[in-house]
Amino acid sequence: MEAPSEAQLPRRTGGWITFPFIIASSVGLALAFVGWTSNLIVYLIKEFDVESIDAAQISNLVNVNSAGSLIPVVAAIVADSYLGCFSTIWISSIISLLGTILLALTATVDSLRPKSCEVGSTSCTPKPKVQSVVLYAAIVLSTLGSGGTRSTLATIGAGQLADKPKDQGIFFNWFFFFWYSASVIALTAIVYVEDNVSWKSGFFICVAANVLGSAIFLMGSRFYAKFKPKGSPFTSLARVIVASITNRQVSLPSTAEDFFQGCNVVPKALAVVPSNTFRFLNRAAIISEGDVKPDGLTTNRWRLCSVQEVEDFKPLIKILPLWSTSFFLGTTIGVQASLSILQALAMNRYVGPNFQIPAGSILVFVLLSTALFLAPFDKFLLPTWKNLTGKSLTPLQRIGTGHVLNFLSMGVSALVESKRLNVAKSNEGSNIVAMSVLWLVPQLVIVGIAEAFHFPGQVSLYYQEFPITLKNMATAMISVLVGISFYLATALIDVVRKTSTWLPGNINNGRLDNVYWILVIGGVVNFGYYVTCAWYYKYQNLNEVDHIDSPSDE
Repeated sequence: MEAPSEAQLPRRTGGWITFPFIIASSVGLALAFVGWTSNLIVYLIKEFDVESIDAAQISNLVNVNSAGSLIPVVAAIVADSYLGCFSTIWISSIISLLGTILLALTATVDSLRPKSCEVGSTSCTPKPKVQSVVLYAAIVLSTLGSGGTRSTLATIGAGQLADKPKDQGIFFNWFFFFWYSASVIALTAIVYVEDNVSWKSGFFICVAANVLGSAIFLMGSRFYAKFKPKGSPFTSLARVIVASITNRQVSLPSTAEDFFQGCNVVPKALAVVPSNTFRFLNRAAIISEGDVKPDGLTTNRWRLCSVQEVEDFKPLIKILPLWSTSFFLGTTIGVQASLSILQALAMNRYVGPNFQIPAGSILVFVLLSTALFLAPFDKFLLPTWKNLTGKSLTPLQRIGTGHVLNFLSMGVSALVESKRLNVAKSNEGSNIVAMSVLWLVPQLVIVGIAEAFHFPGQVSLYYQEFPITLKNMATAMISVLVGISFYLATALIDVVRKTSTWLPGNINNGRLDNVYWILVIGGVVNFGYYVTCAWYYKYQNLNEVDHIDSPSDE
């Protein structure tokens, strides 16, 4: 790798030497997070007497606030504007650790969890409020910490390879591969401990993983290239909107000299005219009388912006329609994840005479298929695609493939659930063993392969298309997407519960298959919307498209 100049980075910092520290820390934090969230539904049902559908909704909200929603966005803003990635990550990891410790205490201290109560008993005492307070405080702290590290870890890793976009694309693939691989271990080994040894042991394993991940990240401190935050980029974005509205009556000039190039004096030969895309924003950079002081500074920063600030804002507007197409994509994943666990609880989970698959571990097939599919992506799948088509696989094509596989997975889910319901009803009241949980594997594998296409593809697209001042926000975009999607998943389940009898407390009396068919129809319509947006989208950085989607030469 070509070493960056000393003017850009401190000596002996950045590059692939930071990769083991960043990846190892992400593995530790993923083990801690997935280790308790993947079995949260079962924990709430068995230990806190929460109704099954309510437990699924709580689990959805946990995934929203840890992997998505406003937390990663706030973390990205804080990292870009004030603390930088390094400080944001270690502070978030400490918050996550505190929450995980508190959660482990709910499984350890008798007074922090409800006492068992026999069905039909009239002597059961109400659950003390302190138990719920401690439980939800643990969940909130853990999700806050996890949300603060997810996007910023990816950003600081890609930032170490700032001079090679091709290597950044490879980094994102391997970042997702190790995260999914760690999640596989959490969904199998840690969940098995929780179900078969004790919740206490499983949760304290999560605590240890969190400590290890945080420690390894701090150990790599002297190797990281740490870029100082340059103030909130969102302020300049807001200024562009305000200035363009303020100058809406001003006619657009045709010469570069009439546009503000920046606070520093720029030679006339370097002056540029803003692009014709979203021309109404160009008015924010038009120089009017009295707008610029003799020293080159603006008299009112909210009335005049530089050409570069205007151009930095335009890619965000262009990419928003594409970004919005993934809302429904994530919604289907959220609904399937929650309902698959409920299906698993109602199915035969034995593999052989003695081993029983924990219900929370059923989602391991999603993560395993994603990890196994990502591993050969750079060295085998991309070269094969290029040999067959003569062109590199673009981020938009990669995301589109994920869309198709996603709604196909929902179709398989609907067919399998229909069969499960028929088997359950025909065997009702008999001693015949329920349908095997392994019937859920094909649909979970398909959605896992879909994730291997669209999630890394989206991160690569946002990172390459966003201006340099918004790189943290670029990697946080996928987290925002997940957050909105899981909120929609929660809302969709609530609507179905209130308007139909498809989701009762006992799913054998419901129609989960109809829920899946709704997701299939919505997925097909949403794919049509995606194709339309992708057709009209023009890449901002054409050179980086080839770099990111081509395998490394090294």
